[in-house]
Amino acid sequence: MIGQSAIVCVSIALASISMWTRHHAEGQACWAAEEPGVPVMLHVDGQPDVAFWLATSLHRVFPHTKPGAAKLELLAARNSRIAFQACLKNCRLGDLNAHCSVLDADDLQPLIRYVGLVPMHHLTPNTELSELEGVENLPGLVPDYLVPITQVTSIGPTESRSFWITLHIPADAQPGVRELRVRIAVHGASRAVEMPVKLEISPLVVQPRRDFPVIHWWRGEATWDYYRTEMFDERWWALTRSQLANMLAHGSDVVYVPIFFNRRETFRRPCQLLIVEEPQPGEYQFDWSQVRRFVRMCKELGFRQFEWSHLWIYWGVENPIRVYTQREGRYVMLWPPDTPAMSDTYLRFLRQFLPAFNQFLVEEEILERSFFHLSDEPGSEQHVENYRRAREVLRQLAPWMKVLDALSDVRYGREGLTDFPIPLVSAAQAYRDAEIPHWVYFCCAPQGPWINRFLDTPLAKIRMSGWLFYRLEAKGFLHWGFNYWHKIEQEELTDPFNDSSAAAWPGIPYGDPFMIYPGPDGPWDSIRWEVFAESLQDYAILQTAGIPPDDPRLAEIKTYADFPKSEAWLQQRLRDILRAQNSE
Repeated sequence: MIGQSAIVCVSIALASISMWTRHHAEGQACWAAEEPGVPVMLHVDGQPDVAFWLATSLHRVFPHTKPGAAKLELLAARNSRIAFQACLKNCRLGDLNAHCSVLDADDLQPLIRYVGLVPMHHLTPNTELSELEGVENLPGLVPDYLVPITQVTSIGPTESRSFWITLHIPADAQPGVRELRVRIAVHGASRAVEMPVKLEISPLVVQPRRDFPVIHWWRGEATWDYYRTEMFDERWWALTRSQLANMLAHGSDVVYVPIFFNRRETFRRPCQLLIVEEPQPGEYQFDWSQVRRFVRMCKELGFRQFEWSHLWIYWGVENPIRVYTQREGRYVMLWPPDTPAMSDTYLRFLRQFLPAFNQFLVEEEILERSFFHLSDEPGSEQHVENYRRAREVLRQLAPWMKVLDALSDVRYGREGLTDFPIPLVSAAQAYRDAEIPHWVYFCCAPQGPWINRFLDTPLAKIRMSGWLFYRLEAKGFLHWGFNYWHKIEQEELTDPFNDSSAAAWPGIPYGDPFMIYPGPDGPWDSIRWEVFAESLQDYAILQTAGIPPDDPRLAEIKTYADFPKSEAWLQQRLRDILRAQNSE
């Protein structure tokens, strides 16, 4: 027993036998594995073993994941972030308490977070099992949200869990190899376990990504509904600020400004920053004070590009956007939802709104850094004609507008109906074949082999996002789901920790509606969000290193469905690029 002999019994998984080295750190005796490819095994209170190992950021650690190797090698550029996981499996019959820390890495500002589990009741439909991660564990619990704690007190029997560790490599870091140590201390054990991490720092200093805007739509009403704040009160502003700072830190560098409520359902409390009054029928007044406060807050955060609300409702360009005003303390629409798109009522509104809008943009000096929307996801046939008429209205009333919209029919690009077409990734090839510059998006679909970031999309596949955008020469990326915590098209919250489909599976696969979780005082990241940010960093690495999109090393990337989907491919390409800097 530990209490009698003060000796920790160490064994190796798979009944292998290894030599172990005892050394001292921070005044405590620790045990570290010398043999690669196996976990550290530790007896606690004389009970069966606890296993410890390390993993990269591209493998989910499910509750029944088998232990791996207790050593890890990482390669990182300067001025970058890199993440990995410290993992443990509780083989005891009781619960387990553990604390994680990183040694010899103070200058790398290690951020340690515990990985939380969320339920996934169904796999993503219409997808071969080979295109999913964790099928041997699912349906079931999926590791996804990151809790900012370094100590956990409730790892249950037989569970595998992990800590997510992020290192920040300074731009002036010394290139070369350095050794770090990850320490996990378990309650009841007289000694902690340490595992070595070999970090190789490339001479390459990553420069900020350029000429590739990234947008995620955020929902202000989700914040005040979840946190139970008042509309636009100071706590709402503080929470929104922290969410948008998180968005920018993860590479989403264009901020959506909700001057109108861009939904077709009616909300009692719509997030519409622009205050609109109608003192006389058909005469409108605009108060830009909340819009101005929001824009200036975003400028302070570091945003330099702005995206504005759509002017016609999505899926057909058949009705105007819903614009709300306050009457007798309630928010009501200025016109009925079924008002025709080209009605005199709405055209009269546009003739008054658009000049005032232009003046505001000029005053704030952001006109040339703004993206404007006509209508979201119009289809083919009649929708094309509806879009054409609306576009002509904007050309007449607001020739200064450059229009950006999610639309997949290549006619919109061929006929110049929009300035920046955004096809679904499964429709992008038609734009490539026609040599039409375009952005890309995914939203609930496509499923199957296509790039996406659902709860069961392999993390290595998500990490390929930036590589695909770069190789296939997309001009930007758009996604709808940053913090959509409502049931779809309802003013009723879901519990994002228990339902990540907006209560709409199978139409909305798990993981599509949001990238962040609502922590008690601000956003908690998801693993998917972290890995997507790593993919955008990879884009910046390719750009900084001067790799042309047609470089032979990227030739295996064919389409948004046909591309390498393994961690081995990613690691090899990064080694090729980052280690090439050593010889320059």
